[in-house]
Amino acid sequence: MTDEEKKQLSDFETGLRHLIYLYDKLRRDHADLERLLQEKEEAMGKLRAEYDSLNESYNHLKSGLAVSLDGGDVRQTKQRLSKLVREVDKCIAMLNQS
Repeated sequence: MTDEEKKQLSDFETGLRHLIYLYDKLRRDHADLERLLQEKEEAMGKLRAEYDSLNESYNHLKSGLAVSLDGGDVRQTKQRLSKLVREVDKCIAMLNQS
């Protein structure tokens, strides 16, 4: 083998090692990004569930306020609001169980 061929072979090996290194680095980066994406999706799911729960609570409170503003009996309004609060508490307890 001539000196020129040895140099070309050496350059080729160096380039190949560099490509293998870059491939391994990209594979690790990809795995890290996949893990990060999974974590973000889980966090988003939890936030969406919390948002839905809060939105439902808001709607119950809004309907309770509408009932109290209708000029109805104060005692009935308090009972309705108490019932809505108990329902919200049950929903929160169910969410905490899962």
